[in-house]
Amino acid sequence: MNEFEEMKAITVWEPWATLLALEEKGFETRGWPTKYRGKIAIHAAKKIDRGACETEPIKSTLAKHGYTADNLPTGAVVAIANLSECWSVGEDYESGMPTLYNGAGGTTKRISLQEDKFGDYTQGRFAWEMSGVTRLQTPIPAKGQQGLWTWRK
Repeated sequence: MNEFEEMKAITVWEPWATLLALEEKGFETRGWPTKYRGKIAIHAAKKIDRGACETEPIKSTLAKHGYTADNLPTGAVVAIANLSECWSVGEDYESGMPTLYNGAGGTTKRISLQEDKFGDYTQGRFAWEMSGVTRLQTPIPAKGQQGLWTWRK
């Protein structure tokens, strides 16, 4: 069995799934944490938030790669990534900007202004850090699920 036949997956609404696949977005924000680390399939849901696709910097970032709300892939796995860390979202009280925390020695991480626009960094949420993203040239149709699920190619 090769590494792409079965792996954990997460379903993400568009345009955020494509932003992850393009490595324009490095974190997927969720209301719940995960202890899972490793390979993860990024599945684009059938739902497209068309309003978000028209806001900046999402609109110009998608356009840079030839995408609009009308040609985003849906109902398919669009990328394979490594879920490398799950951060708690807090706030830097001096700047008012979101800051990410993990329990390992009190490590913190700041996010960019663009990244802040690509997720819900409300205090108390969680940021799943994606690294080593490989965008699939041809998305693979799949039925998504809520939560962390197992994708079988």
